[in-house]
Amino acid sequence: MIGRNRYKNRVELLQGTLDMLILRTLQWGPQHGYGIVQALRVNSGEVLQVETGSLYPALHRLERQGWVRAEWKQTDSNQRAKYYRITAAGKKQLTTDRTRWEQMVAAVAAIMHGEPEGNDA
Repeated sequence: MIGRNRYKNRVELLQGTLDMLILRTLQWGPQHGYGIVQALRVNSGEVLQVETGSLYPALHRLERQGWVRAEWKQTDSNQRAKYYRITAAGKKQLTTDRTRWEQMVAAVAAIMHGEPEGNDA
């Protein structure tokens, strides 16, 4: 039963939304994969649980697009990890994505909170 509740509460992110959230997280500073997952979880109030099976393909996609750059570094616990940083192109893309996202949120909110127009029913 616990597994079902966990699944019901899981938010599935569209590919573009996850990319935008990763770029936003990297605006706060370079981070390794686990750090990105933690930042998304904590900053979403524990709502967004991004699995590694979604995160790493997204990071590789962002890297191919030239929106993030990666380099191997030592972590605080002296382990080797790939750190990702947002590029200038990534910052530009994030601005575009954020504008589109805000328009989409406003459009959905208008539908959810509004009354139908031209409907006499």
